[in-house]
Amino acid sequence: MILFQKENLLVRILKTEDNMFLAKWLSDPQVLQFYEGRDNPFTLEEINEKFYNREDEVMKCIVEYEEKEIGYIQFYPVEAEERLKYGYSDNQEVIYGTDQFIGETDFWNKGIGTRLVQAMIEYLVKEKRASKVVMDPQTWNERAIAVYEKCGMRKVKLLPKNEWHEGEYRDCWLMEYHPV
Repeated sequence: MILFQKENLLVRILKTEDNMFLAKWLSDPQVLQFYEGRDNPFTLEEINEKFYNREDEVMKCIVEYEEKEIGYIQFYPVEAEERLKYGYSDNQEVIYGTDQFIGETDFWNKGIGTRLVQAMIEYLVKEKRASKVVMDPQTWNERAIAVYEKCGMRKVKLLPKNEWHEGEYRDCWLMEYHPV
């Protein structure tokens, strides 16, 4: 099922046969440097367990560009535990989080990530009535942070030692988008 399409960029629901793309991308050290860590390559079995055999509210999607599978994006309503960590525990607004990566490195640095994040924010605001869209990139990931800022997100809170990555807990930025 297609969630949305903007010109030559398409986001669709993850299918069983997409596990081969995920296995390729999540065993590539260049991709893992930014998503999950180079010390954590995924096997096909781990892909199937993490992305397919879970009951949760995470909407898992494949990103296509010019009819070629190039990446992954997921979005989810931010639940109580994350709301507490982020400082939204008393906030009753509809808040969505998202994570993504371009798995085909030939498509890096071409503006596709910016277009993807802009389109996903637009989708979440219009279709899911999100009052906020949040992400928590690691502080050292300047390229991702620059993309998110280009898309109207802003840093709102430092999350010390928030994510395990390559043998240590790393600081992250809580970034949020508010629709105007």
